[in-house]
Amino acid sequence: MEAAEQSHRSYSNRKNELQAFDDTKAGVKGLVDAGVKKIPDIFIHPPDVFEKNSGDKCKDFCIPVIDLEGLDKDQESHQEIVDKVRCASETFGVFQVVNHGIPVNVLEEMLHGVRRFFEQDTEVKKEFYTRDYTKKVAYHSNLYLFSARAADWRDTLYCVMAPPPEPEELPAPCRDIQMDYSKHVMKLGTTLFELLSKALQLDPNHLQDMECAKGLTSACQYYPPCPQPELTLGTTRHTDGGFLTVLLQDQVGGLQILHQDQWIDVPPLPGSLVVNVGDLLQLITNDRFKSVEHRVVSNVIGPRVSAACFFSTSVVPSTKLYAPIKELVSEDNPPKYRETTVQEFSSYAFSKGLGGESRLLHFRL
Repeated sequence: MEAAEQSHRSYSNRKNELQAFDDTKAGVKGLVDAGVKKIPDIFIHPPDVFEKNSGDKCKDFCIPVIDLEGLDKDQESHQEIVDKVRCASETFGVFQVVNHGIPVNVLEEMLHGVRRFFEQDTEVKKEFYTRDYTKKVAYHSNLYLFSARAADWRDTLYCVMAPPPEPEELPAPCRDIQMDYSKHVMKLGTTLFELLSKALQLDPNHLQDMECAKGLTSACQYYPPCPQPELTLGTTRHTDGGFLTVLLQDQVGGLQILHQDQWIDVPPLPGSLVVNVGDLLQLITNDRFKSVEHRVVSNVIGPRVSAACFFSTSVVPSTKLYAPIKELVSEDNPPKYRETTVQEFSSYAFSKGLGGESRLLHFRL
């Protein structure tokens, strides 16, 4: 009886701490601004989270870097890029692209815009703070704050960018660059889905015609410096629920992928973008392409700034069904997943939160 009471008291205390943190609407940055030297208990992750850190063995692994400059050069160069995209998507589930067509000044301004939003006056920023995830624009700290085992050391600005919002719906410090950058990413998305279609030996427009590039949401992340990075994470391990993610990260570093049961660093590369396969792309390719588990570790340097763009139609209500592409299945390779809508998949993924077993298992035949 005593143990049960203690457990209940502990749960109640934690819930109150979480609520008190959320009520500040100042996020993790607010804690750092207040001069916190010891991270609050709600951010402390269990020790097992820090296992499988990359050792010397993992220096043998190198995240593929694909130069898109040769796309229009000649057929041989084009095919070489397609082959690299296939190999990376099947093996790692992630690759970096350079010479992708988005000007460096646009990339830099996007990162500056994210910083401007998070580093503006807290009272102004609070106007966007919400846990109403039906809103097109939402600033919050920790999407799964009240359900996760431990909170992550980061704050987020979430925006629906396709279908495009009215400009005035976006925060002023990053409004213009968000609109501009998203247009560039949508254009790059068309190129990437063409390459992925060809990598699957399908018609170049196959994934486009399946509306994989129709919706775009953006998550601008701000990871303040952490006084005890060995006790918490910037982002808990997870896979992305959409079709494809395009990530712009600054030079601070911290992104890691899980490869052959070891955490491998994805080093920041000036002018590059990180592209990773999402759960829905793994589902429709019948496990050909791998949705990669990844996380962000905390650091004392900070702040780390990034902007992730997710290709998914989760905010565009549709009854369109997705299942393994018929050209990719056969008697020897039968479908591994049942049909689902993007909305059903996204709702289930949201209910599961970050970490834990793959959301794809729920949809396996």
